Amino acid sequence: FSDTTSTRHLNMVLNSSNTDRCYFDQNVSFFYKNTGKNISTHWRNRDYVVVTLGMTVCFIVIFSNLLVIGAIFKNRRFHFPIYYLLGNLAVSDLFSGVSYLHLMFHTGPWTIKLSTYQWFIRQGLIDTSLTASVLNLLAVAMERHQTIFNMQLHSKMSTRRVFFIIFSIWIVAIVMGLFPTMGWNCMCNLPQCSTMAPLYSRSFLVFWAVLNLVTFSIMVAIYTRIFFYVRHKSKQMKEHTTHTRHKETVFGLMKTVSMILGLFVLCWTPGLVLLMLDGVNCKCKVLSFEKYFLVLAECNSFVNPIVYCFRDQEMRRTFKELLCFLCRRKNGTSENQFTTLEVLSETKGDYISHEQNNSH
Repeated sequence: FSDTTSTRHLNMVLNSSNTDRCYFDQNVSFFYKNTGKNISTHWRNRDYVVVTLGMTVCFIVIFSNLLVIGAIFKNRRFHFPIYYLLGNLAVSDLFSGVSYLHLMFHTGPWTIKLSTYQWFIRQGLIDTSLTASVLNLLAVAMERHQTIFNMQLHSKMSTRRVFFIIFSIWIVAIVMGLFPTMGWNCMCNLPQCSTMAPLYSRSFLVFWAVLNLVTFSIMVAIYTRIFFYVRHKSKQMKEHTTHTRHKETVFGLMKTVSMILGLFVLCWTPGLVLLMLDGVNCKCKVLSFEKYFLVLAECNSFVNPIVYCFRDQEMRRTFKELLCFLCRRKNGTSENQFTTLEVLSETKGDYISHEQNNSH
């Protein structure tokens, strides 16, 4: 088709419900014009703010997660299932930082220069990395559930099973990232094009948002059950342990769960709600906050190392060794710091003895 023919067909589609033709030969600007999303030809103040803020977040994400990965490789005490999952979480968040950095160099006025193939790569990298990050959060929650209910410090999962879980996470994430490229897009159905992502079908946005909300709901259920279980056991063990440790156990778990769920909600909910609104074709100004909510979701990738790793004393010590590589490790043991799992394991024997005495 000539350019004149393409223009005529676009007008036919926009003025009717004609979905007979696929527009694989069009560029990105064609689909942006179809949804009314403007591509600026010059840099605006808003573009500078978004790119500067986004790149700052990217560098923090990349640095913090490289630190976590390096610490897990360096310290043999971290060679357990939970730390393998945390390492994979750091890898997915690192990939998220790199993907978002790639996005920063292909956004704003640069968008108009992209082919549809390059645009799908840009969005696919983001979808894959964020999906992997969320699935890793779910895997960590399930691992914590297993260990706490079995009163263990570390899961008894085999290394093979852990790596199978990690492999499965990346397969699902990659497939999710490839769905739009493989056909779940609006290139053959222009009326279904999303406003936020003009080459994506609105049905895909709804699917992706619902999937993440379901994952979040499962995480809420898991951590809520953990909290009530530990509180119940702590009350039963109260007479066999000090009052201070009892308070620290319950309060420490409550603080951790609150941080995990609170930060997850803060970072992800605004973006997911925005995707849902766009997916159901809400006539609201979704584009006004789109990029800022995407930056906020990306922030979860450097929040994860803080919540899961930086609060661990041994992890912090390893970080210092990595940052101060000229400092030699001093001999001797570290100070005793009781985590929730350590207190539970320590009091487990007392509780079992108490139950046995009652039975006699």
